[in-house]
Amino acid sequence: MRELGLSPDNGGATRTIRRHAARLWLDTSHFKGNRTWPDSVLRRAVTESRTWDEVLTALGLSSQAGGERTLVKAHALRLGLDISHLGHAAPRTTPSCELRPDLANLRKAAESLAATWFVLCGCNVAFPVTPDCYDLLVSTSDRMWRVQVKTTICNTKDGWMARIARRPYSIRNNALLVPYDPEVIDLFFVVDGDLTVYVIPSRAVGGRTAILLRSYAKYMVGNAAGLMVSAPRAA
Repeated sequence: MRELGLSPDNGGATRTIRRHAARLWLDTSHFKGNRTWPDSVLRRAVTESRTWDEVLTALGLSSQAGGERTLVKAHALRLGLDISHLGHAAPRTTPSCELRPDLANLRKAAESLAATWFVLCGCNVAFPVTPDCYDLLVSTSDRMWRVQVKTTICNTKDGWMARIARRPYSIRNNALLVPYDPEVIDLFFVVDGDLTVYVIPSRAVGGRTAILLRSYAKYMVGNAAGLMVSAPRAA
C-alpha cells in the first residue's frame, strides 16, 4: 500500500488492491501480515506434521497457547489445507450449501416470522414467559395487541384453508375445537403454504374455527416466499 502511495489504514483501498491482485493471479503467499510465518511455511508445516503441537512448533509458536492454535487453524482452513489428520476438522462447505427450507417446518418458524414482521413495522414484541392463549404481545404507540399465530399447508380446490381454533384441555386431547374469544385475542397472524402473510382482526372471524384465506385478501400484508428459494434465480 505504501509503495502505491496509499494508506495501509484505509480498509476500502486495501480491499480494492487485494481484488486486483487476485484478478492478476499474483502470488501473495509470502505476505505475513502480523504473523511471523508466511502461508508457504504453514502449508509445509501442516503437510509434514501429525499433530497441532507439531504444526505450532514448526511455526515457532508455543503449543500451550490456545489462541495461537485457533489462529493457525483458521489460516489453514482459509488456504483450503487438509487438516483431518491433525484432529477434528471444520466442515469444508458452508451450511447454506446443504440447508433447504421445507414447509414441514412452517409451524415452528411462524412465530419468528410474525415477530420479525411486527418489529419491521416499528413495534415492540414480547413472547409470554408461560404458555398462554396468545403467542405474541405486540406494543404499538397506542396499545398492546395479543396475537395468535396460525399456519396452514391445507390447500383445497378453493384455496388455502386455515384453522383458527383451539382445543380445550382434555386428558386424551380429543375435545372439540372451539373458537378463540375475541376479547382475549386481538389479531391472528396467519401464514399459508405460499408464505403469504395475513394479519386478521379477531372480530372479523369471531365464532369461526376455520377460514378460507382468499376471502380475507384485504388483510394480506406481504409474502415471505423468497425464504423458500435456496439460490438466486430468474423470476
